[in-house]
Amino acid sequence: MQTGMQIKANEDLLLIIDVQNDFCPGGALAVADGDAVVPVINRLSGKFDHIVLTQDWHPEGHSSFASSHPGKTPFESVTMPYGPQTLWPDHCIQGTPGAAFHADLATDKAQLIIRKGFRAAIDSYSAFFENDKTTPTGLAGYLRERGLKRVFLVGLATDFCVHYSAVDARRLGFAAIVVDNACRGIDLGGSMAAAKAQGAEAGVERIAELA
Repeated sequence: MQTGMQIKANEDLLLIIDVQNDFCPGGALAVADGDAVVPVINRLSGKFDHIVLTQDWHPEGHSSFASSHPGKTPFESVTMPYGPQTLWPDHCIQGTPGAAFHADLATDKAQLIIRKGFRAAIDSYSAFFENDKTTPTGLAGYLRERGLKRVFLVGLATDFCVHYSAVDARRLGFAAIVVDNACRGIDLGGSMAAAKAQGAEAGVERIAELA
């Protein structure tokens, strides 16, 4: 696994995925050690001219919440019109402190914030598509119009939103590089291993760190 790459100022994007309070320790859907990515990401932000943030942004009663399915509990799975859906604790509800970015995350250099999961009937892991894999967020068009070719992915969680975003980046023709020390995972039922295998098959690169 590589430990560094040369950043190309006019071609590379740092995509910071869902570094929000609800995904950090003490949050409603906390990723273990999730806040440890913040200083690493802040350091990386200084290396890039192009930065985009994503923000999970659910309305109350979102269909991906276990509380919206009587008799179901978090981390069970149900079948939705677009396929299997993991049910989550209520999290990242629009306008709540849990949906806010971590207070120490440096966001000033970000040129765009992509909010996802705001449609009540469908969840959205990827920065590029809703979970139906066809409804776009508009990020791909933004990258193409800006002439950006490589996406460096950091944030939360490695095996869900980071992974889905990386695979979709490849599917859309962009290079995708996951920076491991700037991510943390959930590992739900072997999801970390599955994400690594599926990412490799899709052509996603992984580097230990970005020096």
